Amino acid sequence: MKRISSELKDAKTIAIGGHVRPDGDCVCSVMALYRYLKKELPEARIDAYLETPPAVFRVLPGIENIKSEFDNKETYDIFFALDCNEERLGEARPLFDRARRRINIDHHISNTGCGDVNVVEPERSSTSELLYELMEPELVDEEIAKAVYIGIAHDTGVFRYSNTSVRTMEIAANLLKFGFDFSGLIEKTFYEKTYVQTQITGRAILESIRFMNNKCIVSVVTRRMMDFYQVGPKDLDGIVNQLQGVKGVECAIFMYEIGTLSYKVSMRSNGLVDVAGVAVKFGGGGHLRAAGCTMNGTCHDNINNLSREIASQLKKAQEQV
Repeated sequence: MKRISSELKDAKTIAIGGHVRPDGDCVCSVMALYRYLKKELPEARIDAYLETPPAVFRVLPGIENIKSEFDNKETYDIFFALDCNEERLGEARPLFDRARRRINIDHHISNTGCGDVNVVEPERSSTSELLYELMEPELVDEEIAKAVYIGIAHDTGVFRYSNTSVRTMEIAANLLKFGFDFSGLIEKTFYEKTYVQTQITGRAILESIRFMNNKCIVSVVTRRMMDFYQVGPKDLDGIVNQLQGVKGVECAIFMYEIGTLSYKVSMRSNGLVDVAGVAVKFGGGGHLRAAGCTMNGTCHDNINNLSREIASQLKKAQEQV
């Protein structure tokens, strides 16, 4: 696909969806495409579907138009699946499966493509960056630019992660030409935390454990802890990145309880461990340095199972030195 416009012929109804538990890149890419299609096809019906986005993204005008209740009886001319494959669309998957034309745009290395048209480029920093390259430049306005910029910033750790390329920075520079308050947006959506978010983050760090000669670190948040602090999954964003920053750590693991003997796992690597490869072993996916999955069993069993895969990769890395 050279441009999004090349795939829109005769489309009267279009839906957009992203993955369950949407993060910054997912929310922002959905919002950017939603606003873009509204300009590209002003007469068409455009619907965006996501689980309720984290409150910090209310800074994006129009986010109140995202549908979090799914009408699975609808058949759309086109469905755009952003930042995921069909397995992670959650309740929006029936809409994707039934659409007359399905388009998958993503940057996750584990995504093999699930649409009639697939644009999957793992070298991109984010789906937001990839989406920007597919837009007609003259249709990008300030609000679209804001969404793309925030999405890129979130998936690059505000341009700190290794997925930040020269092209990433060129695009960011082009977006800043619109003159919006980029520092304020980053502060509000990335750095600013509520008091209880700060408390649960502190608790998770305090109770973290290092192992494998201190090359790995893990922390677990139980449902009881979440109830005590009155927090939900969205309040746990960023904890794994805090663990990753511990000196000497090559791989950080953070998991939280989502049900009886069921945990959501996030992993980060500082280079020696391909965490996407580890996540795929357990039905998940992601990037070389940032990935996740859902695991069943006790937290101790899950850590042991992850450790075997991580240890194997660390051993290979040491042998190559």
